[in-house]
Amino acid sequence: MNATTRRCFLGVSLLSATLIWAGTAPAAEKPAKRQWPRLLEVDDQSRIEARPKDQLIAFTLYTVQNGVLKLSAQLFPLEENEPHTVTLETLEGGDWKRAAEAKVHPVGWTATFRLEKWNARREVKYRVRHPLGACYEGVIRSDPVNKPVVVAAVFTGNSPGPGGGKISKKDVVESVAKLAPDVLLFTGDQVYPHTTHTQHWLEWGTLFGELTRNIPTVTLPDDHDVGQPNLWGQGGRFAKVDTEGGYTRPVAYVQMVERQQTAHLPDPVDPRPIERGIGVYFTRLHVGGIDFAIIEDRKFKSGCADLDIVGRNLGPRPDHIVSEGVDTKQLDVPGKELLGKRQMRFLNQWAVNWNGALMKAVVSQTVFGMTSTHHGAKKSFYWADLDADGWPQTARNQAIEVMRRCFAFHICGDQHLATMGQYGVQEFGDSGWWFCVPSVANLYPRWWQPKHAPVRRLDGPLDYCGDYLDGFGNKMTFYAHTNPRPSNREPAELHDRMPGFGIVRFDKPARRITMECWPRMVDVTNPANQYTGWPRTISQLDNYGRKPAAFLPTLEIEDATDPVVQVVDQTGNQIVYTVRIQGTTFRPKVFRQGKHTVKVWNGRALATLRDIEALPADANKTVKVRLKKP
Repeated sequence: MNATTRRCFLGVSLLSATLIWAGTAPAAEKPAKRQWPRLLEVDDQSRIEARPKDQLIAFTLYTVQNGVLKLSAQLFPLEENEPHTVTLETLEGGDWKRAAEAKVHPVGWTATFRLEKWNARREVKYRVRHPLGACYEGVIRSDPVNKPVVVAAVFTGNSPGPGGGKISKKDVVESVAKLAPDVLLFTGDQVYPHTTHTQHWLEWGTLFGELTRNIPTVTLPDDHDVGQPNLWGQGGRFAKVDTEGGYTRPVAYVQMVERQQTAHLPDPVDPRPIERGIGVYFTRLHVGGIDFAIIEDRKFKSGCADLDIVGRNLGPRPDHIVSEGVDTKQLDVPGKELLGKRQMRFLNQWAVNWNGALMKAVVSQTVFGMTSTHHGAKKSFYWADLDADGWPQTARNQAIEVMRRCFAFHICGDQHLATMGQYGVQEFGDSGWWFCVPSVANLYPRWWQPKHAPVRRLDGPLDYCGDYLDGFGNKMTFYAHTNPRPSNREPAELHDRMPGFGIVRFDKPARRITMECWPRMVDVTNPANQYTGWPRTISQLDNYGRKPAAFLPTLEIEDATDPVVQVVDQTGNQIVYTVRIQGTTFRPKVFRQGKHTVKVWNGRALATLRDIEALPADANKTVKVRLKKP
């Protein structure tokens, strides 16, 4: 048997092993167009089409944080006798200078560069070169700190879509380019097929690469990316079925997916691996003064199979409750996790750290509540879905309470259905806003059409808007949604399911946030072409909507502009909130009568005011604040 025959035989053998492992045996083994030498049972790379002529480098992803540039180059599979290294070069003074060299990982074909002491204030052209001559160029942008409005483009659900992917998605890239985003946020499900991630990851990057080569990008792998229909990661343990909690695909597959999608992200704040050596990537990213917390709301979430919903006759499967009106508080059992202790510790630290930040936002896979009531081709009703992050309720409320203590806005996806609204914990609207963006292509439709009446209905062009208790009893105020409906647009199988993407504009001088929800294949220069209910603008301070019980005296800061203000309730010494204010005056709201401590700082200068008594809203009193250096 010669070398070529041996490689082909190996590829077919591993393909068979993959399909048998996945529970599907091939009807007939057909030779692939090209067989690559490094194959895994967990990722059948033999199905990858032959790479384009003279092209080895498919696309790049990058971020810059704290003076560190991290850039990943995704390659097409290399032959065994081809060099497995690439070089990063930057254009300096008209000449290309070698900056670093990286090895190409043989599983997944990625190479990651990490350059320290990067000057984020300058724009730099770069290129990634392979020894055989392939070259891929892009631009590392300067941080838009002087730009008044920072624009984030947000995506989810890049499924093949109706027609099995025959409808081109180039319109998405073209529309987003016209809107000139400063950062790209992909919240999950970039890849749908569960056993061939690399093949479809290359397709994803070939589509979006014209954006990612020049714009900092966040990619969060979600359940489909790691080869599961749903994911309750439960700290990385093995699971036979997803509802048990854990990962059903082999560790090597999960590690490959996370390497391909997250190696370019800023260093994780707590890099310790979870069970079985699976990594983590939760971290933070600053873009132009906007501080994004990037979290993994699937990785630590507890499984739900042990709740025995089927045994209680509450639903046909362990994660769905179909009987309307079931008291789901019984499912909020002690010990069940959402974000997990490590991520909650990170969020608590992030909430009080305002270095370089004017506004804050959390980026996660999905919404902290249930935002659909019907699903699937038959529009089946469910009362509660444990895949939604409305469960477990106690952990959900704890996460929202941390976010509101720094007035953080929530950006997310996964639901296929775009929604926009405000969270409630103790009362409706007492917390921050969320924006869940529509899927790029919606293969599996969902609807928000609750059968029960709202606590308070909102007037407007859309039904089902107002104060609702979701299936878990969580308080949710809905302002807009994109329920599937006849669109009178062709192709109907695409547009009737309301696909698209989101745009979030952070207006720094005004401290306002604007949410835009765009359909596909429309003129994005006309704001009227957005989905009904959008755009909507809120204040940064709307992200802690809790009504005050009293106010502290108005602070007049004499020697600092836009300082950070922290309010501490002296009863129990609990931080009420921390926020960077706008200008030099601020009247803190508080939620209890009594004495409070106020800390004001800007850089290294600090002022601490103790025993400040809360006042009624109509009381008029000011306190002058002068910051002192330690």
